[in-house]
Amino acid sequence: MRLCVTCALLGLLLLTLLDSSECLQTSVRPDEGWTVKVSTDLPVDQCAVCTVSGVNDTETSCTSSLSLVPEEEVKLLFNCSQPIEQAYTVVITRSIVCTEDSCSPTTGETQPSILTEFTRTFTWELTAPKKIAVSLNILGEGLLETIQPCSNGCQYSVTNGKDQTQYCRGGSVTTLDLLDKAVVSLKAKPKAQVEDVLFQASAGPIKGRTMVVSVDSSTTVVVSRNPDKPECEVCSPDGSTPNCNPTEKTLTNVDNISLEFSCLRPQDMYSVKMNKKIVCTTALCTPAAGEVDPELFKDFKRSLTWDISVPDRTVLTLDFPGGLKEMAGEESCQDGHQYSVSTTKRDGKVKTNSYCKGGTVSQLDLLGGTTTVTVDVPKDGELDPTSFTVKAAPRGGRMMSVTPDPKTIIIISRQTNEPECSVCRDKAPKQICNPKILRLKDPTNTSIEFTCPQPQDVFSVEINREIDCTETSCSGNIVQPESSLFPDFNRTFTWDLKVVSTRAFQLDFPELGMRQIPNGDTCPDGHTYSLVTYLRTGPANIGTFCKGGTVTTILARYKGRMSLQVPGDRTLDPVDFKLHVGPETSMVAILKVSLPRGVSSTDFISANYPGDFPDNQQMQWDFTVPGMHNYTVQFSDHTAPECLNGSVEVEYQKKDTKVTRRTLTDPQPAHQQGDFSMVLKNCQTNTTLKGLTLKYKVSLMRSGHPVLCTVDLTKHQAVSLQIQKVGTDPYCEMSIDSKVEEKIIVAAGSKASLSFLDCPNEDVRLTASQLIACQNLASCSPTVLAVPKLDFSLPMPLHSFTWHITIPQDSTIDLRSTTGGLQQSLPGQECTKSSSLHVAEDGGSSLGEFCTNGVIEKVQVHANVSVTALNRIFQKNLETFLNVSFSQEIRETIIYRISPKVSPPTLLASPNWPEGMMPFSTVSWIVAVPSGYQAILQFPNITQPKCKDRHTAMTVKMRDQEEELMSRREDEKVEDQLVVSQSFYFNMSNCLPEKGQFGAVAKIALQKNNNLLAIALGIAGAVLLMLIVLAVVCVVTKKKKQDKKNKESSIYISKGNIFRPGDMHFTKTRSDNDSHVYDSIDETMVYGHLLGDTSYADSLQDSYKGMQVDSYQTFTGPSDGDLPAIKEQDHEPEMDQYKSYLDPSESFHPARPRTPIERQESLGFQDRRMVDNELYTFKSTGDINTIRLSATDMEPQPSITEDYL
Repeated sequence: MRLCVTCALLGLLLLTLLDSSECLQTSVRPDEGWTVKVSTDLPVDQCAVCTVSGVNDTETSCTSSLSLVPEEEVKLLFNCSQPIEQAYTVVITRSIVCTEDSCSPTTGETQPSILTEFTRTFTWELTAPKKIAVSLNILGEGLLETIQPCSNGCQYSVTNGKDQTQYCRGGSVTTLDLLDKAVVSLKAKPKAQVEDVLFQASAGPIKGRTMVVSVDSSTTVVVSRNPDKPECEVCSPDGSTPNCNPTEKTLTNVDNISLEFSCLRPQDMYSVKMNKKIVCTTALCTPAAGEVDPELFKDFKRSLTWDISVPDRTVLTLDFPGGLKEMAGEESCQDGHQYSVSTTKRDGKVKTNSYCKGGTVSQLDLLGGTTTVTVDVPKDGELDPTSFTVKAAPRGGRMMSVTPDPKTIIIISRQTNEPECSVCRDKAPKQICNPKILRLKDPTNTSIEFTCPQPQDVFSVEINREIDCTETSCSGNIVQPESSLFPDFNRTFTWDLKVVSTRAFQLDFPELGMRQIPNGDTCPDGHTYSLVTYLRTGPANIGTFCKGGTVTTILARYKGRMSLQVPGDRTLDPVDFKLHVGPETSMVAILKVSLPRGVSSTDFISANYPGDFPDNQQMQWDFTVPGMHNYTVQFSDHTAPECLNGSVEVEYQKKDTKVTRRTLTDPQPAHQQGDFSMVLKNCQTNTTLKGLTLKYKVSLMRSGHPVLCTVDLTKHQAVSLQIQKVGTDPYCEMSIDSKVEEKIIVAAGSKASLSFLDCPNEDVRLTASQLIACQNLASCSPTVLAVPKLDFSLPMPLHSFTWHITIPQDSTIDLRSTTGGLQQSLPGQECTKSSSLHVAEDGGSSLGEFCTNGVIEKVQVHANVSVTALNRIFQKNLETFLNVSFSQEIRETIIYRISPKVSPPTLLASPNWPEGMMPFSTVSWIVAVPSGYQAILQFPNITQPKCKDRHTAMTVKMRDQEEELMSRREDEKVEDQLVVSQSFYFNMSNCLPEKGQFGAVAKIALQKNNNLLAIALGIAGAVLLMLIVLAVVCVVTKKKKQDKKNKESSIYISKGNIFRPGDMHFTKTRSDNDSHVYDSIDETMVYGHLLGDTSYADSLQDSYKGMQVDSYQTFTGPSDGDLPAIKEQDHEPEMDQYKSYLDPSESFHPARPRTPIERQESLGFQDRRMVDNELYTFKSTGDINTIRLSATDMEPQPSITEDYL
């Protein structure tokens, strides 16, 4: 073998013939018995195989196909413009001839080295005598049957008759039994390695296949040979001589019978049909399942059939495990398992449905007749022992009682050919059944029975009523159809109307009118109306109509029929139309049309369209056109007849004007105003040609001029506009950028062109909104809510402006009035509409309406908030509304900070009042009560829910105190009034309500502190002082009298014994008697001898029951020896003058001393050296130890700070 680059001379010789891109030269010598053919499908000028000969290989002969002679070596040159591996094919063929007992050659040898650069096909053609089989024993690995390409590049193929099978190496097939004319081939890809010997061939008489089968008595098996297959007999034992048949064998009720086939693979020649019978009563079937032996003739193609018979009025139910999928037409199943179910009706008609395995159809209910179930199974196909189960039950019919109205006919008629079903009248034994139609005329209660469970799928119902009218009235008005009759059937309600021949019957549709549609169409709501009038020349179809349109009245001459068709799946909802006797008319029909305001286009058709309009007849349309609208008539489709007498005309007439006549081809009225009538007149036509037809439309448009304006928000990136209709006029037309919209939204930062047509300013509302977004609390600065100056001019004023304020999750919005505080609008403290602001959470929950000059200093909201200003003259009054700032997150949902005024009382309301608070929301009011005042808190209005989760809570607590003044749940009564002496909190928290809602109105009134305790103490002190003064006066007076009498005096002696000159009561000194010794002291009587009335002392408050400083107290110091040293200044006692130890006015806890005094002289001072007894005399010396008697004045007064608020 030599490459092209080494054969330059040959290349030059071929240069004139081929524009070569690839070439190959090689020498080939086929072995004995092989025929080698090299060919290409390309033209010879593009690709050729050449033989090279002559001296120095200078002679070539080229062709597109070349056959080589066995055992002769030849030089070949391949030259091609395409890759040579793909351009050439090599077929190497050899014959194997077999006799009755041998084959030549005996082996399937190859020539592996021949032309390996190309795709090669080695083919062995087998020849054998009749009834001789050729066996090929595969050498090496066995073969595997497959349809996929082989991985080693070598594909085996066996053709035996018309059957072709492909194999790859690596399987279990080691022997191939073939017949005469069989072909074995091996296709090897380029460079693929081919074995030297593939198989060994031998020959011998055909050994047929023998199999043993059993068939029960309920099964018939037919084994039949396909006509296009080779001959093959099937034999069964029959005495001493076998019973053989070359085409068919029938088996039934046999046990272990031996079948012998005269061919090697009878499964390729024969197919098997199995037939079984199932007999059913009205209650059960025998057998109750489609059972089969899955191994019987498993490797044959099988067709299993079950014939199932059922009695009349019986429902047959087939259940298929695993489910089936219904197939359409000739579609086949991918796995070869094909199911078919055929039902033969009583009239001989057969209905067949096909199915595949693996679908949603698991049950089939079949009515009446004979049913056949067939299952087709491919060769070696798996089959379940039970293909289906079968049940039988009496067919469930349907019975009803019907009473027709007088002059009413009910007609029940069949609409479909299946399933089998009859309609019966009365009951057995007088029952009369009909499979097609039943008429009911008598207005008596009649029993109706259908022999199928779903008769509405088979029959339809027509309910006809005749109404005969006189010249002035009708014998019966058209009433609404009876909805209780056959509600799930397809129904047609018909009214046959009749008046005298010169007059018309009039149908009024006062509600929404009717819309004409093409004849034969149906209405979207399923309620389709049609009107037919009967002329002497035949019926004329006036039209088909749907609910909701421009036709308000129809008049038709003499006799007619109004029909209403309603499908069974729709609830009857008819138009409430009225029947009257109309005027005399020569028209076939008159349609009165009320055209709608706005832009519209309405189609109309002539009677019988698209059929011919009746000869010598007229039809009229009366149009009502709204003001400030122009109409245009356009003929969209028409045909002109050949007139034998007269002509076709279209007449137009307006009120108080002359008639305008035009032909079908003339220009029709355009851009005109006012009501008008149109009459279509036909002539006497040539009926052999197409007659008169007309379809036209009436277009309507406004005659006004739109208001145009441009909105530019490019300078306001956060502001958007909304315009919507609020008026009652539905014909206002708004558009944005030439697109009509019901609501216009101009996005923030955009620019738009707006148009308004017939839109009064009061019918259109303009609102604007601005987004204030705080993304990060640290970078958000306070702002003021003010309406920006918008540089556009719209015809309508700005109705409201809304600020949408958004914050992060961990932040709070603080709202303050720009002028004073805020006031919530509530009954009794209303805000004017022109000054109110509506504040709401973005979720939709309202906080309320607010205005200025109120007591709310600040509102804190832990949510996104919208603030809306209403009813303002925004462009003229450029005012500011609220100061907005941002702070840290609060625990509550809302916090109000309140500084109530003395007058008038302050009203507070929960958010969203009078509606309830949001579930699980909380609100707090921090109320600052001014010094010297106390707050009276009342709850005039409270609504409590029934809670599903948690409880509601109303809590009042004074500032800086943990103790709660009030805490109530939804099931507890709230105090009518609560007195709070200082600043306090008022909290409300909601539950998850099951029923009802949570809300409250609170009222806060301020009043000055009235210290009743101080007043009472003052009065008591004054009374006591008067008593003391009186007592002193008495004592002094008495003493003066005694002094005059005795002229004696008492002195204080610092040392020695105490004595009283002139006192004759004691003859001994204190040391000589026991007058100062007490066994016990009754504490309750210590001061009794001084006050006289003990009840008075008991009635005093605790602060009055201190030490009585003006009572006499005996000195109990030592009588003998030296007295203890007391470092206090001695004062000479004053004679004839009473001196109390303390001023009584200073003994009732004064707020503070009025003059500076020493520590010892203060009321807050007490000497611990005083003994706790009645006399309070000194007992011992020692250091002074102070005890504060009252801490009232020492408590600091609380101060109200901004942090606290």
